[in-house]
This record gives sequence, C-alpha cells and structure tokens, in this order.
Amino acid sequence: MRTTLSIILASSIIFLSPAAAVAADATVKQEVEKIASAYADSFNKHDASGVAALFASGGVLVNPTGLHTDIEQLVQGGFKAGFDHQEITVNQVWPLGTDAALATGEFRETGKNPSGAPIEFIGVWTATDVREDGHWKIRMLTGMAKAPPPK
Repeated sequence: MRTTLSIILASSIIFLSPAAAVAADATVKQEVEKIASAYADSFNKHDASGVAALFASGGVLVNPTGLHTDIEQLVQGGFKAGFDHQEITVNQVWPLGTDAALATGEFRETGKNPSGAPIEFIGVWTATDVREDGHWKIRMLTGMAKAPPPK
C-alpha cells in the first residue's frame, strides 16, 4: 500500500511539474506583453514620463548611441525627431526564476521629420524584465535596427 501511494505521488509530481512550468511561462509572457503594450500606449500618447515609469529603478536603455539612464529625455528626443507612433511585438520570453525574465521582439516607429517627410525605423529589441515592488518592470532594454532582408 505504501509503495503504491509513493508511486502515485511521484507520478503526480513528475506529470504536474511540466504543466506548472508551462503555466508559469505563459503568465510571465503575459506580463512582458503588458509591459510592451503599456510602452507603446505611452509612446503613442507622447508620454515620455509614462515610458520611463515602466523601467525599474536603475533601469537602462541601450541603443547604437550607447547606454542611457535618462529614459524620459531619450524618448523626448525621439518625439522631437518626429517619431509619433510605435508598434511592438513580443516574440519570445524566457523566465529566469519567479522574478526575472529575458524577452525579445520587434518594433516599428513611424512619424514625420521636421520637414514633413515620412520617417520609419524598424528594429529588434531584447529586454531583461524584473519584478520590483510586486510589478514587472524593465531593468534593461536594448534596441537596434533590424537588418534588411538578404538580396
């Protein structure tokens, strides 16, 4: 009897653990998607402080011009250049325990330059997101231009 119970308990743990891990991964992906959506919503409202609020304390944004800690100022610069719309997709998320995750995706920014000509920037991003004070935040966001398709 005891052996049968042990086998049943061991089997339950083996079969339920992968299901729990998949559910946890899906939950973390939903949290990362919420951050991406809130980022695009704030950007599209020209709310640079809203974008900056999505970053954890000490959070940074890295792009081809370097590492930036003043996120609000950096986003304001994009608005001044004429970018006024952003779309973000989340392609993959990898949980790192219960309070951190790595993520990657793509983005597209559009607008008009100061002379009125359309501008567009298509890129890829990676992020390290962390749970801070019970909320998911961006610790480090990296963005760069997406390579053109091969000819």
